[in-house]
Amino acid sequence: MSDFTNAPRRALHWFRNDLRLGDNPALTRAASAGECTTVFVLEDNANHRPRGGASRWWLHHALAALEADLEKKSSRMLLLRGDSRAIIPELAAHLGCDLVTWNRRYGAAERETDGAIKQDLTARGIRAESFNGALLYEPMEIRSKAGGPMRVFTPFWKACRALREPSAPLPEPKQPQSIHETVPDATPLAALDLPPRRPDWAGGLRASWKPGERGAHERLVAFLKDGLGGYAENRDRPDLPSTSRLSPYLATGDISPRQIWHAARQAMLDGSSGASERDLDKFLAELGWREFSYHLLFHFPDLPRANFQPKFDAFPWQTDADALRTWQRGLTGYPLVDAGMRELWQTGYMHNRVRMIAASFLIKHLMQDWRAGEAWFWDTLCDADPASNAASWQWVAGSGADAAPFFRIFNPIGQGQKFDPAGDYVRRFVPEIAGLPDDYIHCPWEAPPAVRAKAGVTLGETYPNPIVPHDAARARALAAFKAISASA
Repeated sequence: MSDFTNAPRRALHWFRNDLRLGDNPALTRAASAGECTTVFVLEDNANHRPRGGASRWWLHHALAALEADLEKKSSRMLLLRGDSRAIIPELAAHLGCDLVTWNRRYGAAERETDGAIKQDLTARGIRAESFNGALLYEPMEIRSKAGGPMRVFTPFWKACRALREPSAPLPEPKQPQSIHETVPDATPLAALDLPPRRPDWAGGLRASWKPGERGAHERLVAFLKDGLGGYAENRDRPDLPSTSRLSPYLATGDISPRQIWHAARQAMLDGSSGASERDLDKFLAELGWREFSYHLLFHFPDLPRANFQPKFDAFPWQTDADALRTWQRGLTGYPLVDAGMRELWQTGYMHNRVRMIAASFLIKHLMQDWRAGEAWFWDTLCDADPASNAASWQWVAGSGADAAPFFRIFNPIGQGQKFDPAGDYVRRFVPEIAGLPDDYIHCPWEAPPAVRAKAGVTLGETYPNPIVPHDAARARALAAFKAISASA
């Protein structure tokens, strides 16, 4: 990392998951040059996991917003596609740059790529400088008393909080003169072919989101005004607008965690949010879980692919394509699960409490491998994140670090009655049962036939019967867990 001294003559900033101008330390460093340009590479590196469909849609619109913001500053962003290990060194040499900057990534494949690029640049006499633009605390900063990585969230977060207050966000840099050499391989945004076309399934995403830096800050302001107050009490309620919905913006770097941290703290201190210290602490702890997830991914790079606890390698997962498809389509017959899966498909997002319930249902009621669920979320979530997605799925499965015990099996009926008491969330996304009384909205099969008939609900026709009985599914899952625990 640089101290921003020794200003270069020409610099190139490589945008990755930091698609913003504010609080962007690598961009700020590049802007200290006499001339500077920026680039985004849609990476086709063989060892990188391809983006999912919803993430690609978000990326397109975040890039469009960033292009517009740069144009207002008479700057430009080059767009290229291919193997970044070849593109970045060749581009820097072509432009005559003596500095290339980027904000760090923490997956093993990405770190390997960045190391190879830095080595190539150095061999060409070009400095490469990397920065922390994505996290409050980097994975290598936090250690256990024994000096190793931490595996339990609560002591990890306490160690983070004891280390220091996150640094203040940087302002937008003053953009220097842009480099205008022709780059033959540069392409317009449309040619990257990121949004879905045949068919275009993104109508619900367009209606739900405004990607980009401006959209991120508008969402943050709205949350601090109407959501931070009461957050500790209401954050588990999918029927209320009680969560920040900032995760997609964080995933693409339209906003930084430092910006969120300091804005939330200020809103609590000045009283503008009506939030208590408890509300603030609960919200900041959600940022903390993201930090913990990256800590795990950095130190245990197989997290998205392998059980963190090896005993789960022997778990008797059931490979059932029909059951998986039924869950994906939101047709399990359990209204809260189905509402969550349909919210996901329609909007590219799912309320966090419902994510846990839907994931638990796939793993423990249907006995499907957590990796099948993780892959579906990777493709359909706008906030698909390599660390949080994997860590959260393993947490629910019981196979991860500091995981929920496997025997904690969410009852989707009881969870619906507790957290969606009037059924507003279910009625929004499962309209075919909206006419049922509140007492039966989470368990349509328990409604008397006359009540179902009056509501226009015919089980097995207008809405499915439960795919599995809750009690029997729970007993099956517990028996399987007992068996692997006995043999471990």
